[in-house]
Amino acid sequence: MTETEAPTSPATDRRPDLHGWRKAALELGPLAVFFVVNALTGKTYGLYPATAAFMVATVVALTVSWIAVRRLPIMPLVSGVVVMVFGSLTLWLQDELFIKLKPTIVNVLFGAVLLGGLLFGKSLLGLVFEAVFDLDADGWRKLTFRWGIFFFVLAALNEVVWRNFSTDTWVSFKVFGIMPLTFLFALSQVPLIQAHSVEKSEESGDGSAA
Repeated sequence: MTETEAPTSPATDRRPDLHGWRKAALELGPLAVFFVVNALTGKTYGLYPATAAFMVATVVALTVSWIAVRRLPIMPLVSGVVVMVFGSLTLWLQDELFIKLKPTIVNVLFGAVLLGGLLFGKSLLGLVFEAVFDLDADGWRKLTFRWGIFFFVLAALNEVVWRNFSTDTWVSFKVFGIMPLTFLFALSQVPLIQAHSVEKSEESGDGSAA
């Protein structure tokens, strides 16, 4: 009797990805550059030097990510494209409005794509987090819905802050507000992820069958 080769599961056939401090540095690095340059030059030159530095740092981060794993994560790539477009408009037209709108546009785009995908029966968040989590279909639907709503909340918060507070306050919120909020939200989803992990579901199934 010939042994058949066991099929490779998505959990074991994942592409290489950046983790730990390297991933955090590539994602947070451009924001840190934006904050520091604005702190150094904002009172004299406005948001324009920080915007230019943000664009350069974003390109560098994407390039390093590509060199490291030979692919670009979807969310940083989309965000990077929007940074380049709205950053260019900010510098060309000398209008800070465009770079301030960038977080709103990105978050609305992500939220609309995730919730729109659910309308067509697609849990698109799995394309982003497939290298991190292995959930059942119901878990991906719930997680996708929650992240879709959260992105719209972030977009609304960005609108409130840039329209009602100073540029420096908006920059600080962008760096020290959005990221902690995102981290806390992600942390709050751990129970859902644990409840719908494929490994746990398979173990439960094995236990019931015994």
